[in-house]
Amino acid sequence: MSQVKVKEGESLDNALRRFKRQTSRDGVIQEVRKREHYEKPSVKRKKKSE
Repeated sequence: MSQVKVKEGESLDNALRRFKRQTSRDGVIQEVRKREHYEKPSVKRKKKSE
């Protein structure tokens, strides 16, 4: 779980930018998109071999 604490004197936009950067670095967005719909194991194997 990604957490960003807003530092004193820091704008909300900067904190949001740090949060987005951290989640993309952790791969959270990619993981959510991957799990958005069920994918059959045969389709997973097919994608993996490509």
